[in-house]
Amino acid sequence: MKKYLIGLITLFLTSNAIAHGMSESDKQSILDAGLMEFVELGASHMLTGYDHLLFLFGVIFFLSRFNDIVRFITAFTIGHSITLIFATLYSIQANYYLVDAVIALTVCYKGFENLDGFKRYLKYNAPNLTWMVFSFGLIHGFGLSTRLQQLPLGDDGIVLKIIAFNVGVEVGQVIALSIMLFLLTGWRKSKSFSHFKRASNVMLMLAGGFLFLMQLHNHQHSVFPDDFPLNKDDHYHVHEDMQASKASSALDGYKKRVNLTPETP
Repeated sequence: MKKYLIGLITLFLTSNAIAHGMSESDKQSILDAGLMEFVELGASHMLTGYDHLLFLFGVIFFLSRFNDIVRFITAFTIGHSITLIFATLYSIQANYYLVDAVIALTVCYKGFENLDGFKRYLKYNAPNLTWMVFSFGLIHGFGLSTRLQQLPLGDDGIVLKIIAFNVGVEVGQVIALSIMLFLLTGWRKSKSFSHFKRASNVMLMLAGGFLFLMQLHNHQHSVFPDDFPLNKDDHYHVHEDMQASKASSALDGYKKRVNLTPETP
């Protein structure tokens, strides 16, 4: 169990730039891209967005009726489609690390709600879940919009590009949900589900908390870069300087000039 936990943390740390950001290769490939490329980019962005996937996993964790699944996923889809389209169209921006930190809190909320935390610890009924999923969908859509706005969208056909990206997000969401439902359906039939359903949602809350702290840390790096001098580029230059110092003479830093050439009598 410890080995799997370490592997999970390593995955989160190493996939930070991939899982929810727009890489330089994305920006270059999208310059002359058609609508299908935007669909593919939206799908891949959703499938590698671990914060979105964790939230969806929490939403459907206890759902077994098809009508309930459709209702909650529709509410989430409408919510994130609204902010994704309109925030991108009107260039409404915010620091994406802070937006992602709020998205991480929605993961914590769903795990807490799955544990019946409102009745158990706060002594009152949980808010209406359909409206909460819709509201959280708005936040998730804004997070997707902040990333999409990093791309050179241009002015020609921008509405169609945004819609194509959103369609790709929905395709990725359907693929992810299909896999989750398949795995959960099989797991619910085993005895281990009743034993580990509580632990799974505790882990869901811990994962959300970890993502929250990670995004706050990334925000500190972006806002106060001088406080973190050893970023990737600086670290490389430090090693370059060390190599250069090793190649030079040991007496190069000596202030007084030393003449090692023997004088002619």
